[in-house]
Amino acid sequence: MRSFMILKAIKILVLVTLVVTVVGVVVMSLWNWLLPPLAGWHPITFLQATALLVLCRILFGGHRGLGGHWRQHRKQRFERMTPEERQRFRDGLSRRWSCSRETPHAEG
Repeated sequence: MRSFMILKAIKILVLVTLVVTVVGVVVMSLWNWLLPPLAGWHPITFLQATALLVLCRILFGGHRGLGGHWRQHRKQRFERMTPEERQRFRDGLSRRWSCSRETPHAEG
């Protein structure tokens, strides 16, 4: 049983390495084909292309694999709320995270 798990882990590691390599080469090739002639930017290496993929994943890709249980829990909790509770929740979020906060005017 233990050797089966080790073999499975090795297969997953090889597959992940293969996918990262192929996607890194594709990103590097597209970058080096498009951006130097169009924008005058320098060509990049494979390691830079792979790092760019990681950076894009962190900034724009979200973390779908992380926190899936909590996301589902929050969704179910929101669905159980009454319409009034949902509106109160939205109002609280907009007050807390709004970029255009109104400043109270001093009277007197």
